[in-house]
Amino acid sequence: LEQLSSEEVRVKVIQGGVGGIGEGDVMLASASNAIIIGFNVRPDPSAKRSAEKENVDIRLYRVIYNIIEDVQKAMEGMLEPTFKEVINGKAEIRQVYKVPKAGNVGGCYVLEGKISRNSDIRLIRDNIVICEGKIETLKRFKDDAREVLEGFECGICIEKYNDIKEGDIIEAFSLEEVKRTIAK
Repeated sequence: LEQLSSEEVRVKVIQGGVGGIGEGDVMLASASNAIIIGFNVRPDPSAKRSAEKENVDIRLYRVIYNIIEDVQKAMEGMLEPTFKEVINGKAEIRQVYKVPKAGNVGGCYVLEGKISRNSDIRLIRDNIVICEGKIETLKRFKDDAREVLEGFECGICIEKYNDIKEGDIIEAFSLEEVKRTIAK
């Protein structure tokens, strides 16, 4: 079990022994904030009562591979997740409209994918990221839109940002969580 340890998550065996699970094992696990893993053994009645009272998890197994698999899954749940960026769509600003109270609105054409109202976006000018933010409003003609698909035109206003120009690219993206695993 200790060989499953990685730099980020470690397994620490506090005590190993033979025979049934006793009340002393439960008290040690309680004091150490640990779980008890039993292999082909059972807790005695007083240990079972103590475990319930002390909120100590006792896990009993008959197959050694099941122990390794369960501990590995528990460790993977403790790892910090990593995130992968996914580009959902790109739109080109073809015209800039100055709207009183709203600021500058980009008249856009969706080049690929889709642009969603709740997307995170980045504004790209001459292949340089100028700003990252969120879409404040997304309109199709004069109506609010939830999303606009490739090949359609829309109006986009970026939250707290007005310095947009014709030819700028608005890239909509999202971050997807990638589940991490521990190599065997």
